[in-house]
Amino acid sequence: MRQKLARVLGGVAISALVISGAAACKADSGTEGGSGDKAACDLKIGFFGPLTGDAAGLGIHMRNGTKLAIDQYNKDNADCKVNLAEYDSQGDPAKAPALAQQAVGDTKVVGIVGPAFSGESEVADPIFDEAGLPIITPSATRPSLSTKSWKIFHRGVGNDTSQGPAAGRYIKNVLKAEKVYVVDDQSAYGAGLVDEVKKVLGTVAGEDKVQVKQTNFSAVVTKIVGSGATVLFFGGYYTEAGLLLKQLKGAGWKGTMVAGDGVNDANFIKVAGQQVAEGTVLTCPCAPATAAKGTFVTDYKAAFENAEPGTYADVSFDITKIFLEGIKAGKSTRADLLAFVKSYNKAGTATGVTYKFESNGELDPAQVLVWAFKVNAGQVVPDIEIPKA
Repeated sequence: MRQKLARVLGGVAISALVISGAAACKADSGTEGGSGDKAACDLKIGFFGPLTGDAAGLGIHMRNGTKLAIDQYNKDNADCKVNLAEYDSQGDPAKAPALAQQAVGDTKVVGIVGPAFSGESEVADPIFDEAGLPIITPSATRPSLSTKSWKIFHRGVGNDTSQGPAAGRYIKNVLKAEKVYVVDDQSAYGAGLVDEVKKVLGTVAGEDKVQVKQTNFSAVVTKIVGSGATVLFFGGYYTEAGLLLKQLKGAGWKGTMVAGDGVNDANFIKVAGQQVAEGTVLTCPCAPATAAKGTFVTDYKAAFENAEPGTYADVSFDITKIFLEGIKAGKSTRADLLAFVKSYNKAGTATGVTYKFESNGELDPAQVLVWAFKVNAGQVVPDIEIPKA
């Protein structure tokens, strides 16, 4: 890094600081490396996830949480703002590498909230890692993501080794189901979640696979109805889950669908229909965003046309504030901000979770919890926090 300082008469100082090839305005801290005690200006935090397409309902709430945190920061730091860069992956791993290259190519981008989904994380995170661009995902839960030795990887929630077994325990201990059928959408997320559920359930009544963007589920519907299963666990996202359940109920199935956080969105009810969706159980390695702490819910509704915060909106808000706190402290390079995240150990103002990361980027296990939600009267409402084994 080079730093050139020019001073003119009257004591007015103008400094040009080049950080990793990017221009950023910064008060003179007397130190190199962007590690001083003054905030850098004109830097960017990226949000990486689906903002359009079939899974946009999940991504938009997360993006909104990030946007709210940045907007509040900029209100308090009007002379030294941070910008939001949006990378709309549509939840598609095929689109993720080009978007990741775009992000790392913009040297003003010093942190990424995301990627939102596990499949896109698998192909984008190696690119972020090579560039040293720190990421904190609010929602990508595939356990293997933390086994790749990516130095930039951090996860702001528990992974599927917490969510999957918890869903299995709910099925066994709360629903007391004797016959369970399992289906996944063959995504990195859906297949991995079903694997973890099966470890708890043991022998299942049957299992099958569908595809993302599939619309006709007649073959698997016939198998589920014929199996005599009273519970279906689905690993995937809300569009396919809603269509599958709609066709199941149309075939006369009387059982209960249980699904993970990829289905935990109000759009699931729109796809399935309110009457069909009623009673569906949805898990999440997160507490209800609508019961977040402090002023988060009020602030969110005021910022986004009175909308209730959706799944992971509060998590995205809190992890964005980690990056913002680092920038405020003068961590204006990717390397310095990465070190700041790795050493972080504070409670989020919305979730109340203490964000402290293990060496592999996983959230401190003591902070991990899993909730069950239920569709009731056309809304996804909290049911219970699932006890740990």
